[in-house]
Amino acid sequence: MTTVAEHVVRALADAGVRQVWGVVGDALNPLTDAIRTEERVEWVGVRHEEVAAFAVSAQAQLTGTIGVCMGTVGPGSIHLLNGLYDAKKSHAPVLAVCGQVPSEEIGSDFFQEVDNDALFADVSVWAHTLTSPSQLPHLLEQAVNAAYAHRGVAVLTLPGDVGGLDVPKGAAPASFAPAAVPAPAPEDQVRAAAEVLGGDVAVTLLVGCGAREARAEVLELADTLAAPMVLTLKAKEGLERDNPFEVGQSGLIGNPAAAKAMDACDVLLLVGTDFPYRDWYPTGKTVLQLDARGEHIGRRTSVDHALVGDARSTLRALLPLLTRREDRRHLEAATDAYRAWHDRQAALLDPDHDESLLGRARALLDNPDERIRPEAVAAAVDRHAPDTTVFTSDTGMSTAWLARHVRMGGTRRLVGSYNLGSMANAMPMALGAQALDRSRPVCAFAGDGGLMMLLGDLRTAVTYRLPVRVVVFDNGRLGMVKLEQEQGGLPEFGTQLDNPDLAAVASAMGLAARRVTDPAELDDAVRWAFGVDGPVLLDVVTNPDEVAVPPKPTLAQGWGFAIAKSKEVLESRR
Repeated sequence: MTTVAEHVVRALADAGVRQVWGVVGDALNPLTDAIRTEERVEWVGVRHEEVAAFAVSAQAQLTGTIGVCMGTVGPGSIHLLNGLYDAKKSHAPVLAVCGQVPSEEIGSDFFQEVDNDALFADVSVWAHTLTSPSQLPHLLEQAVNAAYAHRGVAVLTLPGDVGGLDVPKGAAPASFAPAAVPAPAPEDQVRAAAEVLGGDVAVTLLVGCGAREARAEVLELADTLAAPMVLTLKAKEGLERDNPFEVGQSGLIGNPAAAKAMDACDVLLLVGTDFPYRDWYPTGKTVLQLDARGEHIGRRTSVDHALVGDARSTLRALLPLLTRREDRRHLEAATDAYRAWHDRQAALLDPDHDESLLGRARALLDNPDERIRPEAVAAAVDRHAPDTTVFTSDTGMSTAWLARHVRMGGTRRLVGSYNLGSMANAMPMALGAQALDRSRPVCAFAGDGGLMMLLGDLRTAVTYRLPVRVVVFDNGRLGMVKLEQEQGGLPEFGTQLDNPDLAAVASAMGLAARRVTDPAELDDAVRWAFGVDGPVLLDVVTNPDEVAVPPKPTLAQGWGFAIAKSKEVLESRR
């Protein structure tokens, strides 16, 4: 006979699941025992369930296949929530299998009892409790099919006593639905868009991760329309490399050339993006939006023409209706501005910059202690990381430095909590990415605040021989919050972090580790980190007062920053 737990684990293995992440517990015992005897599935036991959920969210985003995590009854399942919200907002197919109190105790306010169906209602596209073996395989099929169909989180709750029950003899194995075939936008929508784009108008593209599978078509579109291409952060992967039309990102992590390209256009064409920041959209433009999800159309900025369909197949239908533009002035103005910005950034990254006249003046204001500049850290990683590296980044300044100074060349991949914006995601996501392929380089851009939240799972890298490279931007601050306070005219408050020697902590946990405080030693340290066999933590002490100037700084921001700094100086003198 086959138990409920064995049926579930075997079905997932048949569907290609090769790892399950979580923390063991009494309600999960039937499931973890079934995993123990299933040679195709590896159990990855983490120190905190949030790490498990982040890890499988990353795996699902990188592979497009379902990631599976588990949490035991009550608190164990609750700990999954933050990572599951990341999967939800990243449209990643994830199955969370959660334990529950014994079935006869459900509803009695039993020890550790939580109503999982209610708890996970908002984060999930499907959430139900399996109470009888006769519900298999149907309930499991519904869970996995929903996760794939809606690109989201399914939660299957299993009381501990039910997991060990026998499945009725002759019960069919689970059979999961195939993926839907992407469809283009309707012909009338495509023709209407072609009419708008066919005139003598300056066009700028804002392209998101929904177009990553349409790389060739998007590049042809940009060439045909002589259109500069602004990329969202999630579109860097796959669309940044070898792209002569690309002008970087918009928003706070962006650059002036991208802002100029959007402000100077007549027509703005959004392709596969739900870029959320309304203030960064230009006004007075004709806006077209192409998205596979109709609910995304017009929810960030007013849209004049909608195309609801798959990016690749829709662009294939649109391109034959367009004529190649000979006037390239709009494109050249944007790309020239982007190159000039890059040249200025490169000058700042030169180790000798702070010794120049301009550099000494700048350093007196923002780096009097001559600490390592975080831009230089990102640039050094960009130089030494192989072209096959998978990058993750913590929310905040770590992401800003990666966005500006790491190029997604070769087959580099990028994943992060870029829709939820959670702290502490970089290291867990790196663990998940590394577990997919232990031979592929994986590098986490970790903030010191984020890393300290889930520090215990550094040991997971050692336990499961996951050779991640964790680069810590150790500025003793919650850097993005500090910047937000100062731009609003507030003095820095509550953002200081009293960090230990993170390299020493990592070394005690079994990782190879090195602490870097001298800018002259940075390049060698990064080279070393990528040459070590096994997990590595590089603790780089960086300048806490570095300012990532936004692409379109406002007078109010400037005054706010000046006022905040004056308050900080006055308070420090008391």
